[in-house]
Amino acid sequence: MLIGELAQRSGVPAKTLRYYEEIGLLRPPARSASGYRDYVDEVIDRLAFIKSSQALGLSLGEIRSVIAMREDGDEPCGHVLQLLVDRAAEIDRTIRDLRALKAELRLLVDRAKSLDPADCDADRVCHLIGPP
Repeated sequence: MLIGELAQRSGVPAKTLRYYEEIGLLRPPARSASGYRDYVDEVIDRLAFIKSSQALGLSLGEIRSVIAMREDGDEPCGHVLQLLVDRAAEIDRTIRDLRALKAELRLLVDRAKSLDPADCDADRVCHLIGPP
């Protein structure tokens, strides 16, 4: 199938397909006599894997490493498990950081409610943000 049809069937833009080929996520397809890329149907499964992996937060480099393992004949399951464990830990850290930020914002909002804008120091950008 030509790149336009693959883009339509997979929901991945043609420009992205060419990029994926460039960085090794997709094997270079055969070319037609006129030089057009001619993709096989199995590429749709590969693209579904890439999209699912991205939805889980894996980077293109991580996805490429999984694909490379499979193409080298190795079972990537252990590697994928570790990537997922690491991603979950990263999400836990992000949630912790966001909770701390939320608490800080609440303190600022509470402080802001007690401040009079007329008391704002003209030499400071804003008296709500920064040291009291």
